[in-house]
Amino acid sequence: MPEASTIFQSTLLPPFSQSRRALSSPICHTFFRRNPTSFTTIRCSSVSTEAAKIQTVPWGCDTDSLDNASALQKWLSDSGMPPQKMAIQRVDIGERGLVALKNIRKGEKLLFVPPSLVITADSEWSVPDAGQVLKRYGVPDWPLIATYLISEASLIKSSRWSNYISALPTQPYSLLYWTRSELDRYLEASQIRERAIERVNDVIGTYNDLRLKIFSKHPELFPEQIFNIETFKWSFGILFSRLVRLPSMDGRVALVPWADMLNHSCEVETFLDYDKSSQGIVFTTDRTYQPGEQVFISYGKKSNGELLLSYGFVPREGTNPSDSVEVSVSIKKSDKCYKEKMEALKKHGLSTSERFPVQITGWPLELMAYAYLAVSPPSMNRQFEEMAAAASNRTSSKKDIRYPEIEEDALQYILDSCESGISKYSKFLQASGEMDLDVTNPKQLNRRVFLKQLAVDLCTSERRILFRAQYILRRRLRDIRSGELRALKIFDGLRNLFK
Repeated sequence: MPEASTIFQSTLLPPFSQSRRALSSPICHTFFRRNPTSFTTIRCSSVSTEAAKIQTVPWGCDTDSLDNASALQKWLSDSGMPPQKMAIQRVDIGERGLVALKNIRKGEKLLFVPPSLVITADSEWSVPDAGQVLKRYGVPDWPLIATYLISEASLIKSSRWSNYISALPTQPYSLLYWTRSELDRYLEASQIRERAIERVNDVIGTYNDLRLKIFSKHPELFPEQIFNIETFKWSFGILFSRLVRLPSMDGRVALVPWADMLNHSCEVETFLDYDKSSQGIVFTTDRTYQPGEQVFISYGKKSNGELLLSYGFVPREGTNPSDSVEVSVSIKKSDKCYKEKMEALKKHGLSTSERFPVQITGWPLELMAYAYLAVSPPSMNRQFEEMAAAASNRTSSKKDIRYPEIEEDALQYILDSCESGISKYSKFLQASGEMDLDVTNPKQLNRRVFLKQLAVDLCTSERRILFRAQYILRRRLRDIRSGELRALKIFDGLRNLFK
């Protein structure tokens, strides 16, 4: 999804927004940072472990509803959006999507949604006093827009956005709706589980902040029966999946009705932005489309795990060139130089336990640098800080450091970490075939089958990357060791020659 200036880290938000179709990425650990004296995030209790009944909000529609989508298109047209070459239809991928009505050329600009039909932090509130209170407290854009969405949704037809809100899903595709037991059960092998738990806790913590600091002091504007944790899960689910950052509008984050019906394709690179010449939100096609074909956009270069985290889907295996899997590494406390290495890492913003992304094409320089540090002997203590600096992605320039004398040990260290991950994935995938899905409620059974399939697809794709890394690492280690063996044989031959 997008990154939010004060709320999320910059990677959070790709060039544009989408919902299962929107964009999102790593999420920051606290939503309120603008005024730390006013807002100190309340760490909520961790995600509920109960297999609780999924609550839904009293607005929105089913994800495949076309009636609401048609009403949305009519309202947008009546409100100033020009005629479109696309229409909302049911599609195989995404349940609803924008489908070409006419031939669309490569390089053609589409949409032209005017800024007046876009929701931003500056949008006018139907309840002006509520908006003024939030702005007086300096609430950042993300929670501000989330609260705005709930406020407008609760007004039903009285809000100018009623047609848009009616077309939004009642329950967004989001890991925010997974219970803690479901996260533990289905994502036990993937590092995305930890990030999903962090994200849920961040949303709950943000709601607790708003409730304690603002809502409880202004109950006439923010009644609890409307502004509660269930409605905030819904609104943040919408933002994670649909919010977009518009580069040409100074990076402003926005919800763009109609545009957020576009589904994601890993093969597409085009994204939304504001076009100054037409004064509308557009995207430029990077391929041709025939009538009846679904038109796609990119939610950003995200791994399958990130797409599941924000949009609730996993692309088909092997179709995402940006896919990656995080590998966990750490410095053992038994290391003779544990304290020195820990201090070097801390100086560069790292800890003794880190995660690094591995792609099908290889692993980052930072992981290799961390591995050097992890295996380096006491005699190399003068290089500890250089290794730690190279392992940090906080530096502007990436430094490729080499230590031939410990390269074999470093590669073996990475291989061991990859094989540990492979073991976890294999164990989960083997057990998934026998996973107990015995429930009496048919809807709950369908839900569990759906979640299980998502987890299996994710773990299969992530294990595939680790298998590739394992193959490359074993080959490099074999070449190093065979070279050492040849050198040793040559040395022994020369020694025998001079006996």
